[in-house]
Amino acid sequence: MAYYAVVRERGSAWDESRPMREQDGWDGHAVFMDGLVEERVIVRGGPLGEGERRFMLIFDARSEEAIRARLDEDPWTPAAMLQIASIDRWEILLGDG
Repeated sequence: MAYYAVVRERGSAWDESRPMREQDGWDGHAVFMDGLVEERVIVRGGPLGEGERRFMLIFDARSEEAIRARLDEDPWTPAAMLQIASIDRWEILLGDG
């Protein structure tokens, strides 16, 4: 397994007038993401910067393809709420890792 830094950004269906937890389908998305954390597939995650426009997730996964396959299962992916902006392999050189 390897670590990957994944950045997701708002998709075309995101309602700019509402905060993240009030978006359509929030409950299903939250349950899905919590499940990835429980499985230890995601080891860290949260919004980048202010305004909840981009989100960083640190995955412990076999490949970029495995990450894409898992995120395709997120209810917010086919609903165009979030899309992948980037996936980069991350080699940890400092700190506990």
